Amino acid sequence: MSVTLREAQQMIDAAIAKAQELDIRISVAVCDAGGRLVAFSRMDGAIWAGVYSSQDKAVIAVAFGRPSYEIRARAGSPIVMDVPADASEMVPMYGALPLIRDGVPIGACGVGGGTIHQDDICAVAAVEAVS
Repeated sequence: MSVTLREAQQMIDAAIAKAQELDIRISVAVCDAGGRLVAFSRMDGAIWAGVYSSQDKAVIAVAFGRPSYEIRARAGSPIVMDVPADASEMVPMYGALPLIRDGVPIGACGVGGGTIHQDDICAVAAVEAVS
């Protein structure tokens, strides 16, 4: 089972709605269980770096089945240190949450463009929209 395109779009819509409430401009990426992009959106005026960070954050959240900020807290741990150096798409920062069904990560939503906490708030809204 993996996140559907319909769910991905619902997640993007929820994240953007939250960003509008916060008066910020973001990029939002939703990936499947394998870290592959399912859907993406960039708000008008969002910084270009958010395009990459949103996708990278989503990949690490689904890879570990945990919010990206938890991985950041474990950055020096053996499991994180064992991630190959060429897996540069894994960014352990606030702003991404996995979508878990029946105890299994089926996708993730990553947000970039606001502060780390604003990104996280938008990612939470996204996942809650389909949970």
